[in-house]
Amino acid sequence: MKVTVHSIHFDADRKLVNFIQRKIDKLEQFHDGILSGEVYLRLDKSQDRENKITEVRLSIPGRDLFAKKQCKSFEEATDNVVEALRRQVKRHKEKARA
Repeated sequence: MKVTVHSIHFDADRKLVNFIQRKIDKLEQFHDGILSGEVYLRLDKSQDRENKITEVRLSIPGRDLFAKKQCKSFEEATDNVVEALRRQVKRHKEKARA
């Protein structure tokens, strides 16, 4: 699966990009037909400590799945987004079987 990482208004380091790639690749265990993924990393301008936003859009045949989470770190936000997408992928696959 091809994963594209976009960091808005900053440069993401290679370690973070590799972490995101590994996490998104694990979603292929739940659905073989995932075509691609787009990840957007943003910094919120609020003074709150939870100002890191991760958004992921997965393209699968028939529809796109989307999740967005805001946390203290990009790693934590990525973990939460992948968990939300895992639930969506499993739900979509079950509906497709029925």
